[in-house]
Amino acid sequence: MGTQVEIICVGNELLIGKTLNTNAHWLAKRITSLGLSVRRITVVGDDVNEIASATREALERKPRFIITTGGLGPTFDDKTLEGIAKALNRNLELNDKALQMVKEKYEAYAKAGRLDSAELTPHRIKMAKLPKGADPLPNPVGTAPGVRLSIEGTDIIALPGVPAEMEAIFEESIAALLKKEAGDSMFFEASVYAENIMESTLAPLIDLTMHDNPYVYIKSHPKGEEKKPYIEIHFSTTAKDSKIAKDRLGKAIIQLSELIKEKGGKVKTFKAP
Repeated sequence: MGTQVEIICVGNELLIGKTLNTNAHWLAKRITSLGLSVRRITVVGDDVNEIASATREALERKPRFIITTGGLGPTFDDKTLEGIAKALNRNLELNDKALQMVKEKYEAYAKAGRLDSAELTPHRIKMAKLPKGADPLPNPVGTAPGVRLSIEGTDIIALPGVPAEMEAIFEESIAALLKKEAGDSMFFEASVYAENIMESTLAPLIDLTMHDNPYVYIKSHPKGEEKKPYIEIHFSTTAKDSKIAKDRLGKAIIQLSELIKEKGGKVKTFKAP
């Protein structure tokens, strides 16, 4: 199963379809590439109780990491840290280190002429109020710091919703942490494409191949239509050695390809991202 991660995305804009959840896609792909396993992605609105409930439920499953996105800014609907604090029965407290980060950002904006004043208004100070015991993470792109805190073996990491800020904090402060936790484990993947075979016919062939290759996960993704089936078949595995991984994938691809050919299908276009 690997080291487990859960992602909680916060924002009404995600629930009403105004904003495509590219953060979840980016995080899932990046976390997987580091050798960890994303077990669940949850989306909730800008509501303290919903955020608290999602956080508590995730904690009950005891993942190694819970990563949230969104809701760290200065506006009234930025409620993620309040929700996390409620889930942990902790107070929000003004964090001196976070306040200094926010102060330096606004001073830099004012100096560059982007703001008339670097005054620390209540809305700006809000971004430096963290759950008790939390540490701020530098934001190389924006103003709101990321946040990290640990509870009973789980690290909760809160990241901004602006994609550029989320990605920058992740790469600067989180990626190395996750990679260290994953150890030598690496994620490997490959795809082949099958023609002239329906997915319902393909399904038992995948089941058999996965049974014979227990370390390989296989998923079919139909790309064509019922009358002219064209299916991407994605193979993936996590291993500590690239040779082992390639051997596993190669064995599974060969077995499934032979089974597909026996059913009159065709296999083409090997792809290894």
